[in-house]
Order: sequence, then structure tokens, then C-alpha cells
Amino acid sequence: MEEKLLEKQYGFYVYKFALTFGLFALSMGVLFFVHNIAIQMLNALFLGFVSAQIAFLGHDAGHRQIAPNARANDLLGLFVANFMSGVSFTWWLDDHNRHHAHTNDIEHDPNLEYPVLAFDESQLHDKRGVARFIVKYQKYFFFPILSMAGVNLKCGTVKYLFENKFPGKRFEIVLCILHYIAYFGVTIGLLGWWAAPFIALHQISYGILLGGVFAPNHKGMPILEGEARRDYLRCQVLTSRNVKAHPVTDFMYGGLNYQIEHHLFPSIPRNKMRRLQAIVKDFCEERSVSYHETTTVGSYKEIMEFLHEVSAPLREKPSTVGAEKKDGA
Repeated sequence: MEEKLLEKQYGFYVYKFALTFGLFALSMGVLFFVHNIAIQMLNALFLGFVSAQIAFLGHDAGHRQIAPNARANDLLGLFVANFMSGVSFTWWLDDHNRHHAHTNDIEHDPNLEYPVLAFDESQLHDKRGVARFIVKYQKYFFFPILSMAGVNLKCGTVKYLFENKFPGKRFEIVLCILHYIAYFGVTIGLLGWWAAPFIALHQISYGILLGGVFAPNHKGMPILEGEARRDYLRCQVLTSRNVKAHPVTDFMYGGLNYQIEHHLFPSIPRNKMRRLQAIVKDFCEERSVSYHETTTVGSYKEIMEFLHEVSAPLREKPSTVGAEKKDGA
């Protein structure tokens, strides 16, 4: 590209790492040296914010945005994901790459595989018991479910590490173990029984901030099938939603509010997304490709309405949806 949008942004990422880990050091300083439980509970919420920012660095490393080669990006990813977050970088990368390759594909996108959410009526039929009840009113359960995003990443890591063999598995396990030794050792050692609410608030804050960024990307956008998926441009643009740019939004979302641009050019560093957006918008307009952008509040409103619409059959015909039709009925 003429504007060198694909060039690595080493200075930017030195700044991002310094800022993010400076904030992490601040949180650790409060944890070690402030002896006030109320402040520590606020610190737990702050640490959730910092953890989400650390996760965005792992995302950038996974897309090879940071370092000059794949090996260096992988090492950064292992440090940020496994050691700092307790999440398998290899598992996350495999899962995330499948999402990029099959965005909003009901059969192949792992981001549409939730036991307690439905994004298409075809997913209603296998819901039973508590899961069925939650899906029935999923509009109202959505944000509580988002709060578990961080925990879900950790559960997915454990499952993946137990079930799969891959190069570097032992190293990843060691890094994850070191993370949990440090995490529980420091919190319990410094806070005692107060570590329980601290950890709960930290994980909830982390989950809401992380899930709250990822949810607007594609939830409630078209689920394409068949021939519609053959056109790469339309497949990526039509299934993605942008959240309007603003310095605060860009920071809080880790650049993922430019989701359309990110899916078209996933290796472009996040600080180049705003300029790229102008190019992509014009390109889509010239070809009559629908380009969807809304506000943060607007994105959540669209998601809520979509989830409520998908689950409507469970509320309208609770005795028949997902049940076998009886003979003679």
C-alpha cells in the first residue's frame, strides 16, 4: 500500500507495552503496599481493565502485527497469553484463526458455539434444561454471560492442553502453571480470605471488558451461507460491525472497533486502522457493499434485539421448539 500501512510499528508497540505493563505495575504496587480492603476491591476492577489490555497485545501478536517475524511474535504471545493470562496461546490462535476463516459461519465459526446462547434458530433445537431456559431469555442473560469470558478462556485452555498434542505443549503448560502459582500465591498471600472477592471482581471485570469488546464485532450481523461465502470482501464486511472511532474507543477496544478493516487486513497494526478505514469505506461505497458502523451503545442495542429475535420461538411455542413431533399430531 502506498501509505505503508503494512509496515511494522515498533515505536508504537514499545509505547503500548510500556504503558500496559506500567499500569500492571501500578496495580501490583497497590496490591502489595496498600492495606485497605475497599481500595483493593477497586484495584481488582482496575486489574481487570489492565488484563484486557494485556489480552489485546496477545491478539496483536497472534496476528503478527508486533514483531518482524513469526517466531518473535509467538514468543511475545506465549509471554502475554500463557504467563500473564493463563491462556494457551496455541489454542487461542487455532480458535481465532478458524473464526477469521469462517466468520459467522454457523457450522464452522467457533465464536458461535455457546452452550447457553443461540445465534440462529437451528441452534435452539438441542437446548435442554437450564441451557434452554437461559437461551429463552438470552437477551437478559447476555451480560452476565460476558462476565465469564475470562474464565471461559481458561477452561478452554485446560481442555485443549489435556486433549491435544502439539510442539511446545510442555512449555505452555509450565508457563500456565507459573501464572497460577503467582496469581493465587500473591493474592492469597497478601489478602488472605479477601483474595476470594478480589479474584471474583478481577475475573468479572476482565470478562465484561474483554467480552464487551469482542461481542459487537459480529454478534447480530448476518450469518452467511452457500454462495454468499465465496466472495471474500462481502463475507468479511457484511458479517462485521464497526464501533465509531474515538481516541477513547480506540484505546478501550484495542483497535478492534475497526473490525471490518481488521478482518480484511488482520496483520496491519492497530494504530494504522483509522487511516485504513477511510480507504476501505470508499472502496466499499464504490462497489455498493454495505458497511455497518454504529456507536458503542448502538452496537449493544442491536445485539440485544438480535438475541431476543432468535430466541423468540422458545417463548412463543415452548412446547414444540426443539421437541420431537408426536405421531398423529
